[in-house]
Amino acid sequence: MIRTKTKEEIEILREGGKILAQILDLVAKEVKPGIKTDELEKYACDLAEKAGAWPSFKQYKMHDGLIYPTALCISPNDEIVHAPALPARILNEGDIVGIDVGLEFPVDKRYKTINKYSKHGGYFTDTARTVAVGKISEEAKKLLIVTEASLYQGIDQVKPGNTINDIGTAIQKYAESHNYSVVRSLVGHGVGHFVHEDPQVPNFSIKNTGFRNLVLKPGLVIAIEPMVNIGDYEIKGNDDDFAIKTADGSLSAHFEHTVLVTEDGFEILTQI
Repeated sequence: MIRTKTKEEIEILREGGKILAQILDLVAKEVKPGIKTDELEKYACDLAEKAGAWPSFKQYKMHDGLIYPTALCISPNDEIVHAPALPARILNEGDIVGIDVGLEFPVDKRYKTINKYSKHGGYFTDTARTVAVGKISEEAKKLLIVTEASLYQGIDQVKPGNTINDIGTAIQKYAESHNYSVVRSLVGHGVGHFVHEDPQVPNFSIKNTGFRNLVLKPGLVIAIEPMVNIGDYEIKGNDDDFAIKTADGSLSAHFEHTVLVTEDGFEILTQI
């Protein structure tokens, strides 16, 4: 079910998105060789609590019934997404690390407008960034630059009358023009009333794939999140871990923004 957001809900999402952007920015600045992922986790949780918010990935019930354990997904190198911050790992010089974080805001009932779909009553935003740990290779630098640029290529397609396919096609075309691949098995999504909601937002052309090619309308809020690999786009999981990795062991990067479809274009909600 597609749920557009009211003006009152958008105002709350706007405020929560800015808070989330600030949290990610502060956490990313702490990334350095030798830091432990549990330190970043505690910092993110403390920042959310001070803001009157809840880190929405923590204790999130996943589709397979598993409970996600941490506020942050911290996914280094060949880990594409979903690697928890616990148990703690050390980030090393030369790593690249994707940091993905969601936020429910507010959880202290400060507004009359309440999200009836959440027990806390807040609204959800989602963002991610891949950062360097110390000095990284030129190959890794290029991957980060291209992946972030591919995100904005997709965002530039957001306006009423355009489609989900316009977003994914722009992302795929840009990434592949640099000889990278876009992950096919994981996609972006609607967000706001839930952590994940309809529509699905693929980062690739969806002709003949079975994905719904939704026409974008004002009030729709979506999380656009290209995941780009240096090697092949195939992925692999692990029975005893949440992390999703590249099947060939190649480096992967991930960037994400929560984006509102406006009357004449778009607004990025997760930026300072």
